This record gives sequence, C-alpha cells and structure tokens, in this order.
Amino acid sequence: MKKIRTLFFLCLTPMAFLNADTLSGEELKRTIYSNYRENYLITPADADSLGDVFAKGMVYGRLRSHTFYYRWNNDLDTKDTHLLSGIGGSLIYKTAPYANVDFTGGLYYTYSLFNPGTSAFNAFKSGKDTFSRFDYANTGNQGIGVVGQAYIRYRGVPKTDMMVGRQIVESFYTKSNDSKMIPNTFDAVVLDSRYVQDTRIKIGYLAKQKLRDHSQNHSVLVYGDANSSSSNQPQWSQNDDSAMHRGLTYTAQKAHGVNTDMGLFIADVQHLPLEGLRVNASAYSVPELVSSGMLEMNYRLIEGSNFVITPGVRYIHQFDNGAGAIGGAALTGKAVVGGSQREGYNNPDSVESNMLGARLVTQYQNYKLNIAMTHVFDEADLIAPWRGFPTSGYTRSMARYNWRANTTSYRVQLERNFGQAGIYANTYMQASFLHTNADESKGAFDENYYYVGFVQNVPSLVDMSWRLRIGYNDTNEIEVLTDNDFDSLDTRFELNFLF
Repeated sequence: MKKIRTLFFLCLTPMAFLNADTLSGEELKRTIYSNYRENYLITPADADSLGDVFAKGMVYGRLRSHTFYYRWNNDLDTKDTHLLSGIGGSLIYKTAPYANVDFTGGLYYTYSLFNPGTSAFNAFKSGKDTFSRFDYANTGNQGIGVVGQAYIRYRGVPKTDMMVGRQIVESFYTKSNDSKMIPNTFDAVVLDSRYVQDTRIKIGYLAKQKLRDHSQNHSVLVYGDANSSSSNQPQWSQNDDSAMHRGLTYTAQKAHGVNTDMGLFIADVQHLPLEGLRVNASAYSVPELVSSGMLEMNYRLIEGSNFVITPGVRYIHQFDNGAGAIGGAALTGKAVVGGSQREGYNNPDSVESNMLGARLVTQYQNYKLNIAMTHVFDEADLIAPWRGFPTSGYTRSMARYNWRANTTSYRVQLERNFGQAGIYANTYMQASFLHTNADESKGAFDENYYYVGFVQNVPSLVDMSWRLRIGYNDTNEIEVLTDNDFDSLDTRFELNFLF
C-alpha cells in the first residue's frame, strides 16, 4: 500500500505546479456535472494493433480538496461541532479499444486533516468520508489509497457495453455519489445497451460494494458486528452507509441461514414511447432478504421555445424476501423483538412497503423550478444503502434520508444556469426548502431543511472549479434529559483541478 501511495504522489506532484498558461491551449478531456458525475468529452481512438492499445491510451487526472464544517446548536459526545478537510485526487487510465475491448483503471487517494487526538472522530458527519473510520480506529491511518476502478469493457454487440470488474454503476438504486473524495464503486458484471430504439437497458450483478470511506470492498447488505470482524469498531467493517439497515447484522443473517456473501441484482430501463413522455423502471434484489421495484413517468405537458412544464410521478414497492424477520421494519434495527421502536410499526417483522411521489418541473430560459412531494406508507422503512436515493429528484436534499415509514416530505427547489455540460462558466446555483413530516413513534422528527449550493469553473482556468454547499437543519429533535435541541449547519467547500 505504501508503494502505491508513493507512486501516486510522484505522478500527481508535477501537476500541482501547472499554471493557467500551461493549460490555456489544451482541449478539455472531461468535465464534472453539478451532481458530481463525470462527463468524458475525449476518449482514446481505436487501436490498429496491440502495440497501440497503451500508446494511444489516455490519462485523466484530478486534484481535489474538500473542507467540511459541521456545527451543532448544542454539542454532546455524539453531536460534536467539527472542522476537517480532505486532500487528494485520482489518476484514471483508459486504454485504446482493440478488437472491441478496452480497459479502465483508476487510483484514488484521500488524506483527512483533523486533530488526531480528538476522541469525537466517531461523531463526524459529512466529513467522515474523507478517511476510513474503521482503519483509523484500528491503525490510526487518516488516509485511503485504493484502486477505485479496474474493469474490462467489451463493445462487440452494436450499441451495447459489457463491463466486468470494479466500476462505477449508475442506476436508480446505485450511484457513484462522488460528493466527497472517492466514488462509491462495485465489483460487478454490468450490461448497458441502447440496441432497442428509444430505450436504454442496464442489468447487472454487483457482487461486492466499496463505499466511499472504505479501503476494502464488503458485502452489499450486511451490517458488521463482533462476529464479522474481531477488530475495533466492527460495525464499520461492512456496509455502514447512513441509509443501511442496521438490523441486518452479520450475526442475525447467519442465524437465519442467509448467505452473507450474496450480491445485488439490478435492472434499469429508460424508454421514450411517445414524444415528450419518458418512462423509467428499475428494480433490485438481494435474494433471501429484500427486493424493490420503481416505476416513474414524466411528460412534457407544455413546451415552448423557452418554457417547459413537466409533471412526473414515481411509485416504489418494496418486497420482503426475509429481511423483516431478521432485522425488523426499521432501518435503525430497533423494531426487532425487544427493540425500542417496535411499537411504532404496524407490522414490525416485515419490510414490505410502498412510496408515492409527485412533482411539477417548470423550466424558463436558464431557470428550473421543481415542486415535489413524497410519501412513504405507514409500513416499513425503504432499504437502499447503495447511494441511490428513493426520493432523489423529488424531495431529497443534501444529507437528508427521508424514506422512513409514514414520512411525508415537501420540497421546493430552484436552479439557475443548469445544463452547461459540466462547464459552468456562469455560476450554477441551486436553492431549496424541504419540509419533512416524520413519525415520532418511529424515532424520527419533523424538520425544515434550507439548502443553497453553487458551482463555477474558474474563468481564467476552466480546468479548475469550486463548489460551495450550505445546508441548515431546523429540527424538532430534542435531547430529553438536557432539553437540548439539535439544529445544525452543514457547510462544504470543494476545489477540483482536472488534467
């Protein structure tokens, strides 16, 4: 690992001294959208021989820093105001395609700057993904150096890609969500096809996941415990995503005879059956535990030269394949027998559930207004710990996980200067207000969330961009014993330099 880090920094260091004059005449190879997805503008041309596979390959570099300030209205041991920064970057290499085959590999590194003596690192919020808490608790390491991508792609079938290896998988339920320092990736086999007219189909088997703050891959739907790891803080050794079902522990699944190495099956379909109508369908399954299906329709009701109105609806149904009997209906794991939230659920031993969402999106010139609501039925919490959010595009705001049972959310979001293909010469702005009506009997609390975010490429150096994101949570959550309220401020500032 030390050799990998040394090589990584030797490659990155020369780029740190490049200035605007060095890059002013270069053509952009890729950009980054406001949602953090990468947009490759230039890729390697086909190789004429095996010797050209590497000679015509291309390197994509990135230097990155991300600073997080999280302030609680009242501090406690588990709610501690903190400031930390992550610095690092990535090197991605793509070979030239030969005989319809190419390879992509990516090295990623992050080092977190915080006081090593602090005992509250387990209370870090958004900045926790700048390092591995599990590694730090066991070795004191404040950095992560990983192979984030390593996959082979075959393109021998028209309009179809097949990828095998560690890769980014963008689907409704799975996302790279590269909003920290290292993207969320999977060890997977994925087929992505546009062969059928007006239709995109993506199917895959995701054997393992590697969350953004993990140095090793792990099971897709297992929460760690003392039987899955003998190290300190074993709950961080497996899937410890913020949206993970904490009742689906390694021990509980083993006790029910479940294969804890089982992967995740996904399927996504995007179809344009009529002009102006888009139909999206998605599904996932972790056999023996849980499955889910989503259907969404958006229709351009009114369209003019500078004016578009698009209503949309989304429906999700979650199927219980055994997870309810193992971990209960609550993501907290507290709806099991003897759990403190068991009485709050109509059927605490089932994860069968539904969600309904509706929105109205209005675009006028370079402005977009999105008014939306979502409602999760009073059944079970939705399970989706792979960085694809059930309420995304409707009522999901930064760091909000509003898909617990009997939760209704309303959001108004305004965007300015959207759709710039990842080159934000004019500052992109997004502002929103989210109200969440939660169910206190399930350990949740009503809240109002205010958010504003900005993205801009530096005019004199378009390869460099900055992002500022600010969220304020006005919550009804109260610490009963101390009468402290837990309103909080989440501020993030990021710099990216692409080469």
